[in-house]
Amino acid sequence: MDTLSGVSETAFITLRARVVEAQKEQPVIHDEVGEELLERIRSRLPMEVRQRVLDRKLSVTLTGHLALRARKYDRYAQAFIQQHPHGLVVSLGCGFDTRYWRVSSEPWRYIEVDLPEVIALKKQILADRIEYPMIGCSVLEDRWIEEIRVIQDQEVLLLAEGLFMYLPREAVVHLFHKLSETFSRSQIAFEVVTEKYTREPWKKLVESKIKRSTGTEAGSSYQFGLRDAREIESYGQNIKVLEEWSYFEDPDIKPGFLRLFRHMRAMTRAQWTIRASLG
Repeated sequence: MDTLSGVSETAFITLRARVVEAQKEQPVIHDEVGEELLERIRSRLPMEVRQRVLDRKLSVTLTGHLALRARKYDRYAQAFIQQHPHGLVVSLGCGFDTRYWRVSSEPWRYIEVDLPEVIALKKQILADRIEYPMIGCSVLEDRWIEEIRVIQDQEVLLLAEGLFMYLPREAVVHLFHKLSETFSRSQIAFEVVTEKYTREPWKKLVESKIKRSTGTEAGSSYQFGLRDAREIESYGQNIKVLEEWSYFEDPDIKPGFLRLFRHMRAMTRAQWTIRASLG
């Protein structure tokens, strides 16, 4: 298998972080399929990637934050399909996520989108388990949007967990414009970083921190950020911010003293999630 790009390697980090947290005595997330997937994928990775990414010690804060984020997006999906029984959930930049099995033990309407090489590898490894559609396509292409539109253009929930910060600003603006034109009575939930992290000297500091903690070059790829969530409402028609969420607001954040920062905008709006309506 060819070594995936630095950004794609973050998918291994998030998978391992969920597994680490799921194996704790009092886990914030349960991920049995994730444990199975990690075991299967380890032997398929080049030794260099295993040693640099999978075998390195991850900080408790990092694994905890990634698990809390996954649980939050699981809950978005659960709430959406409860409110819209015929709704469709689409995971953008899905990586090696196992949300389909975490959200419900019964079949539900779900589609994953990621780069062709990621989708191909995931299909190989979980061929005996996957029972939902997967689209191998860059989220920067309009093709996946058209494929989803043919299936359904209303009551769609789009999830972009740890994705948009890696995309060029003009591409994200175009994407929101296209989504607002295509879908109605729909929603999108996505993670974003503060705009200053896309500029020097902050960008270099973030790059160095991420490289030390994860072994990847992902931090150098931060390209899109926001100063304020409401900015996205200007990216297309009928886009409305519904909710903002930060790790610091979660009662299960560890160590617990971090909740003391939940009222400090400089902390809660450094990297956070926005949920918005489309149409």
